[in-house]
Amino acid sequence: MIKFLLKVVILGAAFYGLAYFDVLPGMEIDANPDGPLGEYSTYLWLGLLFGVVNAIVGPVLRLLSLPFIVLTLGLFLLVVNSALLGLTAALSDRLTIDDWGTAILGGLILAVAGWVADQLLDR
Repeated sequence: MIKFLLKVVILGAAFYGLAYFDVLPGMEIDANPDGPLGEYSTYLWLGLLFGVVNAIVGPVLRLLSLPFIVLTLGLFLLVVNSALLGLTAALSDRLTIDDWGTAILGGLILAVAGWVADQLLDR
């Protein structure tokens, strides 16, 4: 449980970095300054929502798209990650994604952040 919460914090930091440095112009995060932790609660909420979507829906999508993942030597995982990010945006009213390219780049960045979190937390 502690590992999951730390991964949520790392994903929230990744969302904060994406919004603060405006890495993806097509992705908008509407931070709520009236939240319990200020605007940081929005980023933690998005990290939690993305982590839950990735934990529940992610394995199902990866299993269903396994032939495409094998056929493309793993590149189809970019599409799966972008679909998970799009689902997170659909579930939250604080995150909007304009187009498919933004979702693919955002999914790639969040997948790398999740991988780094897994590598740090497995030690």
